[in-house]
Amino acid sequence: MMNYDYDVIVVGGGHAGCEASFACAHRGDKTLLITLNIKMAANMPCNPSIGGSAKGIVVREIDALGGMMGKICDQEYLQMKMLNTKKGPGVQCLRAQADKHRYPHHMQEELLNTRNLKVIEGEVKTLLHDEHSVFGVTLEDGREITSRAVILATGTYMNSEILRGHNKISQGPDGEKPSVGLSDYLLSMGIKLQRLKTGTPQRIAKESIDFTKAEIQYGNVEDQAFSYETHSFLPIKDQIPCWLIYTTPKTHEIIRANLDKSAMYGGIVQGVGPRYCPSIEDKIVRFADKPRHQLFLEPESYDSNSIYLQGFSTSMPEDVQEDMVHSLPGLEKAKILKYAYAIEYDALESDEYDVSLMVKKWPGLFVSGQICGTSGYEEAAGLGLMAGINASKFIKNEAPFVLKRDEAYIGVMIDDLITKGTKEPYRLLSSRAEYRLLLRSDNADMRLTEYGHELGLISDSRYEKFIDKKNKISKIKDILEKTYFGETSSLNEYLMSLGYEKLSSGVKGTDILKRNGVSYKKLKRYLNLPSELSLDSLGDFQLEVMVKYQGYIENERKEALKLRKLENIKLSPNLDYINMDGLRLEARQKLDRVRPTTVGQASRISGVNPSDISVLILHLKKGAN
Repeated sequence: MMNYDYDVIVVGGGHAGCEASFACAHRGDKTLLITLNIKMAANMPCNPSIGGSAKGIVVREIDALGGMMGKICDQEYLQMKMLNTKKGPGVQCLRAQADKHRYPHHMQEELLNTRNLKVIEGEVKTLLHDEHSVFGVTLEDGREITSRAVILATGTYMNSEILRGHNKISQGPDGEKPSVGLSDYLLSMGIKLQRLKTGTPQRIAKESIDFTKAEIQYGNVEDQAFSYETHSFLPIKDQIPCWLIYTTPKTHEIIRANLDKSAMYGGIVQGVGPRYCPSIEDKIVRFADKPRHQLFLEPESYDSNSIYLQGFSTSMPEDVQEDMVHSLPGLEKAKILKYAYAIEYDALESDEYDVSLMVKKWPGLFVSGQICGTSGYEEAAGLGLMAGINASKFIKNEAPFVLKRDEAYIGVMIDDLITKGTKEPYRLLSSRAEYRLLLRSDNADMRLTEYGHELGLISDSRYEKFIDKKNKISKIKDILEKTYFGETSSLNEYLMSLGYEKLSSGVKGTDILKRNGVSYKKLKRYLNLPSELSLDSLGDFQLEVMVKYQGYIENERKEALKLRKLENIKLSPNLDYINMDGLRLEARQKLDRVRPTTVGQASRISGVNPSDISVLILHLKKGAN
C-alpha cells in the first residue's frame, strides 16, 4: 500500500485552482497547491470584474455550495450593479467591479492560512502514473510528489504565447512564465488537446483621460452581495464610478488600414478565440455596418491609477494601438500603461473528461477552469469547486457529485462541455439555460445550500440560519394565502396609488402580490406580521418572485421533471453504438465519441435526433427483455 504525500494535488493557482484547493481542504483532505507564482494566485489578467450575465448567478451558486469567490469579492469591490433590472428575475444578476490588487491579495491570505492546505511554488512537468491511474506529479527540479488524485487547473499557461502584431513570445498572462512541457506529456498519455485564444485590452493612466467626454456609470445596489453570509455593504455614494464612451469613424479607419498588421488577421494566430468576446478588429470586420461600438473605462483598484479599456482588446502592434487609443473621445492624450495582447494556450478537448471532470482514460486525474475549454473567472471558479469536490469524493470511493441542468448554471456548463463540446473558449450565457426561472440569482441558496451542507462545505450554523429563512418564507406565503383584503382595507390607498380600482370584495394576499407593480416590501406593511417573520431585502425579493411567478415556475419544474425521467435511464459505458441497428451514421459516431451516461445526455448531443433516441430506448428495452 503506497504512502501518499498528499490526498490531492492541485496544479495552478488561478480561480479554478483556488476553489479546488479550498474544497478539498475544507472537506478534510491533505491538499497541496502548486503554483508558478503565489503572488499571482487568483490574478485577474483581463477584466477586473466578477459576475455579469449568467456569471453573477454562478458566483452565488459557488457561495451556496460553500465556495470562496463571492465572500472575498464582497469585501474587495469598487462598484456593484444589478444587471437587467428592467427584465424578468430569470436574467437578473449581480456584477461587481472588483479590486484587481486587493481581491487576489485577500485570496492569497486565505490560501496560506487554511487548515489542511499547503502552497508551494513550482512548475509541474510530468505526471506520475501507472497503466491504470494518476498518483502524483514531477516538478521542474526533479522532485516527485505523490497523491491520491491530481487536479489540473493550469488556466491559460500551458504552452502560452503572447501575440502583438506579427510578434509571438513564449509567455504567460501579465508577462508571467508559461508552463512548458506539461502539454507534451499529456499528449504522450493519449490525451487530446486543442489550441485556444483569448485577449485583453490596454490599461490607461487615469490622469491622462478627459472624463468630460465620457458618460458616467454609477453602481445601483447597496443592499445585495454575492455571498448569502454578507450583511455589510458599500453605500452607492462610496462606490467608484465607471464611464462609457464609443469608438469613432477615425478608430474604424485606423483599424481597417492596419488589419494586415493584426496577429489575428495577419495569419499567425492558430487558436480559436471566444465568439462572445471578440477583439475590436474582429468587431469592425464582422459588424461592418455598425457606425460605433461601446467601450467602458473601468478603474482597476483603489491602489492604482490604471483604467481598463473594456471592449478594446486587440492583437495590433503597439504603434497602431497608440493611434487607435488616441482616436477615442477623451483619450486623445492618453498614456498607455500596458498594451493589449492576444494569448494562445493549450486546453483539453472536451470529450476527454466526464461529468465529474475526471479524465476518462486516467482515473485520479481531474481538470478544471480554462484547461476545460472555458473562458472567464466565474466559469473557472465553478469548475474548480466541482473538480475539488469530486476529487475529494473519488479518493473516498464515493459517487461523484453531479448538478443537473435544472439545478444550477454550473450544471448547465458542465453538461454543455461534455455533451456538446466546444472548439472555442466556452462562455456562460443566460440563453444556454432552458430553466432560467428555476436558476435565478436570488434563489441559489434555496437550490444548493442543502448540497453544500451534505458535502461538508456549509457549516451547521449557516445551515440552521438557512433553514430558519426557508421556514419563514413558507410561513409568510401561508399567511398571504389565508389573508383577504376587502373594500374597507387600508391597502386600498396603496393599490389606488398604482392605478388600481378600490377592492370590492375579499382578495387573497397572494393574488394582490401577483398584480403588476405591487411589491412585497410595501404589501407586508398591511399584514401585521410578527417580528420573528422579518426577512432581509433579498429574502423579501425571493418571496415576491416565488409568488408572482408561481405558475411559470411550476411549468418549468414540470418540464424539468419530464427530462429527469430520461436522465434516470442509464447507459452502459460498453454500448456498441457503431454497430447498433437503426441509428443514423452521424448519431453512431457522435454517441461513440461522447459515450453518454444517460439517455437524457444522449438526447442533447448535437447530431443525435429524436428518432435516434427512440432507437436507443428500443435497444435498451430489448436488452432488458
